[in-house]
Amino acid sequence: MDHKPALYALLRLHAEIGGRIKENKVQALKLIEDMKHVEAVLHMLEPGFNARTIAPKRRNNPNPHFKRGHVIRAALGVLRAATAPMSAEEIGIALLRSKGVLEPTKAEIELMYGSVSASLKNNRDVTVHEGRPRRWSLIR
Repeated sequence: MDHKPALYALLRLHAEIGGRIKENKVQALKLIEDMKHVEAVLHMLEPGFNARTIAPKRRNNPNPHFKRGHVIRAALGVLRAATAPMSAEEIGIALLRSKGVLEPTKAEIELMYGSVSASLKNNRDVTVHEGRPRRWSLIR
């Protein structure tokens, strides 16, 4: 067996991941119990309170280059200056370059792609063109 060291390493990795999954399940059960206790206190203070109306708080990593709400403004500015429809990735790279990031990492490009794509999907001032990747332009 030429692959014995690799198999051993993969078995250890698999066991390690399994252990982490088990720990997360235990933590999830504890968090559920904690949430039930908080809901019980809410009901004690306000008997008719509906806890389902509470939205979970987002815990995402903020974009280090753009504040919340600024990506769509900057993306629309890029589309205004564009001579042809652009993909979300192209727009994201242009935005990064406008912030002085000349050689963006793959992670930075992916973060900007997600931000730009979500912003454009929810905007009425842009249109999407046929084909893949999606290309966007302003409605004129």
